[in-house]
Amino acid sequence: MIIKDMCVFALGENKEAAVKVPQGEIIKFHTNDCFNNQITSEDYVMDVLDWDHINPATGPVFIEGAEKGDVLKVEILDIELDDMGTMCCLPENGVLGADITENQVKKVPIKEGKAIFNQFELPLNPMIGVIGVAPENEPIPCGTPGRHGGNMDNTKIAKGATLYLPVFHDGAYFGCGDVHACMGDGEIMVSGVEIGAVVSLRFTVLKGISIDNPRLEDADNIYTIASSEDLEKAIYTATKDMCGILQKNLGYTLNEAGMLMSACGNLQFCQVVDPERTVRMAIPKTICDKVL
Repeated sequence: MIIKDMCVFALGENKEAAVKVPQGEIIKFHTNDCFNNQITSEDYVMDVLDWDHINPATGPVFIEGAEKGDVLKVEILDIELDDMGTMCCLPENGVLGADITENQVKKVPIKEGKAIFNQFELPLNPMIGVIGVAPENEPIPCGTPGRHGGNMDNTKIAKGATLYLPVFHDGAYFGCGDVHACMGDGEIMVSGVEIGAVVSLRFTVLKGISIDNPRLEDADNIYTIASSEDLEKAIYTATKDMCGILQKNLGYTLNEAGMLMSACGNLQFCQVVDPERTVRMAIPKTICDKVL
């Protein structure tokens, strides 16, 4: 099944717009870049950008069989990139925003598996910036992360990874977008190499188990993910969630789990520029291979 030419700018329970999709089938999502393809050249005047239509998520889709309280398993099977990416910097935005005096747009060609940035050929790391379900209460703009997922800008949400999301409404009302050809952890200038893409996903609904925040696994690690306006709170939540995983699956006490994380866990920034900051805690699968 192919999902295209439909998008939302906030994730929420949108019963009228949703398309029903089955579990187990490969679903292809055609996504626009985070600027909704508005920036067509490096001469684009950022002052005319329609800020009400950025960070679009393709969707929403109603996942058959998903019920409130379930966990939605999302396998990321492939990310096919367009051939041109876009970056920008904006005064008062990002870590260095106070130092920026004027807007700048940069077009970044994608050639032979590299992103061409001036004289550098940067290795690609295609990843999904916005991915999530309808939040528990009111719709949340796609540019904001939270317990429902959203704009987590997590470089590990890439081909071969599996994301686990809490389900707050029957059907989940899933959407995704804001793909990056490559992005550094933190996304310190607000944009990575923003690009349109075709994302291939497969959904499975997990019954009899619930989680409070997104979790992730790839070939090497399991991850807990947390977002908050308060960075310290995000750090605590991601760490506490991982502590719970280790206690449950290794039979460790809180003290032992905490010391183990301190010895071999890695607390990592996802992004520090959105309305809520996002972090992840990573544990190697050689230590624990169960994320639930």
